[in-house]
Amino acid sequence: MPSEVQLSSVLSEFARTMLTDFPIQGILDQLVERIVEILPITGAGVTVISPGVDPRYIAASDGPALIFEQLQSNLGEGPCLVAYHSGEAVSVPDLSADRQFPAFTPRALTEGLAAVFAFPLRHGKLQLGALDLYRGSPGPLSPDAMDAAQTLADVAAAYLLNAQSRVDLQDSSDRSLASSLHDALTGLPNRVLLMDRLNHAFLRGLRRDTTAGVLFVDLDRFKTVNDLHGHAVGDELLVAVAHRLTPLLRLGDTLARLSGDEFVVLCEDLDTDGSAAQVAAIAERLCSALSQPFILTDHLVDISASVGFALASPDRYTPEQLLHDADTAMYQAKRNGGNRTQIFEPNHQRIIDKQTGLAHDLRHGLALGQLHTVYQPIVETADGRIIGLEALLRWTHPVQGPVPPATLIPIAEQSGLITEIGAWILRQALADTKRWQRPGGPLSISVNVSPVQLMSPGFATTVAAILAGSGLDPALLTLEVTESVFVSDSDRALVVLQDLRRIGVRLALDDFGTGYSSLSYLLRFPIDIIKIDRSFITDLGQDRISHEIVSAIIRLSHGLGMSVTAEGVETAEQLQLLTELGCDSCQGYFFARPMSDAAVGGILRGGASSVPRRLPVSRSSLD
Repeated sequence: MPSEVQLSSVLSEFARTMLTDFPIQGILDQLVERIVEILPITGAGVTVISPGVDPRYIAASDGPALIFEQLQSNLGEGPCLVAYHSGEAVSVPDLSADRQFPAFTPRALTEGLAAVFAFPLRHGKLQLGALDLYRGSPGPLSPDAMDAAQTLADVAAAYLLNAQSRVDLQDSSDRSLASSLHDALTGLPNRVLLMDRLNHAFLRGLRRDTTAGVLFVDLDRFKTVNDLHGHAVGDELLVAVAHRLTPLLRLGDTLARLSGDEFVVLCEDLDTDGSAAQVAAIAERLCSALSQPFILTDHLVDISASVGFALASPDRYTPEQLLHDADTAMYQAKRNGGNRTQIFEPNHQRIIDKQTGLAHDLRHGLALGQLHTVYQPIVETADGRIIGLEALLRWTHPVQGPVPPATLIPIAEQSGLITEIGAWILRQALADTKRWQRPGGPLSISVNVSPVQLMSPGFATTVAAILAGSGLDPALLTLEVTESVFVSDSDRALVVLQDLRRIGVRLALDDFGTGYSSLSYLLRFPIDIIKIDRSFITDLGQDRISHEIVSAIIRLSHGLGMSVTAEGVETAEQLQLLTELGCDSCQGYFFARPMSDAAVGGILRGGASSVPRRLPVSRSSLD
């Protein structure tokens, strides 16, 4: 048996490990090596066991001892497991006479084992595993050796608990650090970690003569997803976006989520020459990937993304500036219609500053009477009678003057004012139309509806309330939508359009031919009128393809029971060809430019139930 000096020496070594960060595996390795030195055995092993899981740690003094430890774990049988479960030492001085372990014994004998002794690693009622002692020849261990082995096992158990506490504390600290640097929803790096990596990328670029690029990705219409389906679906979509973007990046690139639906990609170690093309290609790849539908648990969601990107330059760089520049470019992409990429250019900031000011002024523009409507007549192709008008929104800024609709509408959408402004123009247009009704025949009114407005909660209810207040026949109201509304969320769009049809309004598909132009839209959605985009009418009579496209649209629409309106008619030749093709109605400068409500009222009060091919237009009638 070991002397008291030997046993004391081993225990002292263990005591020293308690004052250090000595790892658990190291404690076990030290234990088995020292036990072989002081006890009459040929090998020793330790297995740390947790209920229901594979052993976390296995240590062995030599190769054969490791075989015996693994053999017991793999077979689920042996002295080690009995000692662990019972909490008592197990002695098998002659393995050849053993009948307790029918699977373990013959395999161990074949490997040269003759005797085995197992001691539980215990601390109070807690069982951690077992210490196994192996001999190559049969024979028992003395009682003193058995006591010494159990003492070593008990002390080792206490030290293992101490080491495990250190591991658990470090794991907790690591998890806390990771959570402070990563987004809780997607697991991606957050702003803090991104900015740290941006700093490192800058310093590395200076040493290696490389540069860095940042791509700012913002989902288009994400708020609509949350509004229509709830935030749980929105969160599921964000996780899906992270999974879709990650494989598209280069090795070493960082994908981070800043907040909401904002993602950022950091591209490091770019060649100074050609870096813009490299980042542009990545931006296009991301934009294209996000335009594909997302199949979520209970929803199919179609979105797109606006991607802005910027490159670091030695004379103009801080991490914050680079991120800001990419953000600025992203907003420019969004203002240009979204679903596109945009590289940062210095004049973007001036444009955004101007548009930000306009968004602020727009909030007051409605109350101050700066917004107004103008109307463009829609005439029957065959005889030129005015059968309706299209209401168009205009804004005259007190300083900048007229703001183009292409600027006004995106600002209204992005500022959240489009719903209020859309309701205002609808009330105004219906009130004017009610006043214009004449005995010669009913006059219809067409009002454009933004996709954001159409998909807002309660839109159909709002339309019904405004119609009821106007006293106008719902059949005289046509709401014009574009194909983009079907792409954003076709299921929701179908529900809203069906609600509007039940109210009694008519629905027109505006700018047909310029968007996705899927024929399935015409079959699935309750459309009454197809409006052929002006781009096809412009070349009518000059381009055979335009002629064939317009002819096909008219035939298809009539076959589906829909009427057709041609936009942008400007010449007598265009009108003649549209008449021959059977187009139902037209509008354009050939008939009249958009005019004020007073000008429309003057024409109608003059008793004109029909108009000449070219309406006389004075400056006072124009906006």
